[in-house]
Amino acid sequence: MPSTSGNLPVAPSREPDIDDDFSQGLNPERWVAAYLPQWTTPERARARYAVVDAGIELRIDSDQPDWRPEDAPLRVSNLQTGVYSGSVGSPLGTHRHRADLTVRTATPQRLLFAPSRGRVDITVSASLDADCMVAAWLVGTEHRSPTESGEICIFEIDAGAIGRTTVARTGLKAHHDPQLTTDMIEVAVPLDASSPHTWTAVWGEGETVIGCEGRTLRRIAQAPDYPLFLMIDLFEIGPRGGDYPKTATIHRVRAWR
Repeated sequence: MPSTSGNLPVAPSREPDIDDDFSQGLNPERWVAAYLPQWTTPERARARYAVVDAGIELRIDSDQPDWRPEDAPLRVSNLQTGVYSGSVGSPLGTHRHRADLTVRTATPQRLLFAPSRGRVDITVSASLDADCMVAAWLVGTEHRSPTESGEICIFEIDAGAIGRTTVARTGLKAHHDPQLTTDMIEVAVPLDASSPHTWTAVWGEGETVIGCEGRTLRRIAQAPDYPLFLMIDLFEIGPRGGDYPKTATIHRVRAWR
């Protein structure tokens, strides 16, 4: 990280709204173990995971179906802090990242954690498995309006970009929000992302700050100002191959509204 990046803002002194090391398993009052279930079917959306000593291990299994047949080859295990969808056939739902998406499975609205401003710290070990990517996003819930769709991309890390220095994508994606401008870059961080390390996003009052291991990587002069769900995911992108399960570990999540 550049020496001029500076330290991240200090975390709030109060107790976080989420402080989860997953030692008690996956709390269904905090997490939805499915990837955007409204756009597909339950078995295709369902996350594969295991609770381990180090946290929660997201998995891609050899028999895991593609998220949607139209998107194959693409398999994903994801945790997210809520869901929203319209009725079957509707174009309404969280993270309509493709224009052709319509609701395949109506999903009752659940706003488990959906702040409009705040801070998130995520400690993760990324996957080294072939064709895998681990990512964390804050995405507009869209339950009030389809234009409330912006995304804070905290990190996207491809397995092939991990070494003594790791290259990650980070920034902001406008999607359907006309008030935002997409601003994504690649950053090099001087660590092996397959080992535990912590990413941070702080947003509000028109600014988004993204950092890693206590140092600021990005300071962006825009921020979504509406409810956002947190999503943490492991993808396998491409044909099946290599050894299974393919894994990434989430060690701890701390978050403040």
